Amino acid sequence: MSAPLFETVTIIGIGHIGSSLARVIRRDGLAGRLLVLDSQPEHRAQALELGLADLATDDMAAAVAPADLVVLATPVGSYAALAAAMAPHLKAGAIVTDVGSVKMAVVRDVGPVLPETVHLVPGHPIAGTEHSGPKAGFAELFQGRWCILTPPPGTDRAAIDKVRAMWQAAGSMIEEMEPAHHDRVLAITSHLPHLIAYTIVGTATDLEGDLQQEVIKFSASGFRDFTRIAASDPVMWRDIFLNNKEAVLDVLQRFTEDLTALQRAIRWGEGDTLQALFTRTRAIRRSIIDARQA
Repeated sequence: MSAPLFETVTIIGIGHIGSSLARVIRRDGLAGRLLVLDSQPEHRAQALELGLADLATDDMAAAVAPADLVVLATPVGSYAALAAAMAPHLKAGAIVTDVGSVKMAVVRDVGPVLPETVHLVPGHPIAGTEHSGPKAGFAELFQGRWCILTPPPGTDRAAIDKVRAMWQAAGSMIEEMEPAHHDRVLAITSHLPHLIAYTIVGTATDLEGDLQQEVIKFSASGFRDFTRIAASDPVMWRDIFLNNKEAVLDVLQRFTEDLTALQRAIRWGEGDTLQALFTRTRAIRRSIIDARQA
């Protein structure tokens, strides 16, 4: 049997993504020991019951001091406090990575407080469901999905390759990208769609009681899809929007301008304009299917 990729891995936050990664690490023997740090007692208990951890604790020193790899799997807004708390306990040569949807925030909040002897390799597995908690995870979550790594310039290549190997074992395709570019791309592919979904479902909740009940009763597939997206972790998405505000506001402005143009076309009966737009957007869907990301 080959040696594990890491002797000890610590996952901070054993929710949906953290527990899915833990299942991969267990399944493939990627770590000799797997430790979990979580502030919620029920999550720690579930991690042990599910066999996802050798130790589940809320003691930062006990969790990260032995770690060769620390994975931040909590909402992005918690990173600054967690990084400050873990920094004094990290051993030389340790790698810190994460699974967050905003990467400039990691560079800003985590990088400056880590010891020079610790390697930072931010990451973002583009996968997930609307469910949360340790029981919602599954090892196949990352299969065939992209994982974007955004290591700062000068990051140790061996550290990057180890994080890359972990995600490849999970079945992910790997791309390396500048953090700011990642945040702009995700603003359109993920953050704006969630913002729209939250808005549409929020509009439905403000309808009069009878109409609201009919909307729920007769939900077509489009509205059902929006409710699935809008059921995502509210704390996680609050932090995403607050930490990627520039890119989100930029793409939201573009969307607002396009929406105004669409309103005009509907008002003035410009059928050719509508059909041309719908034809163009249909091609994007076909491209996503061809890329096996549907």
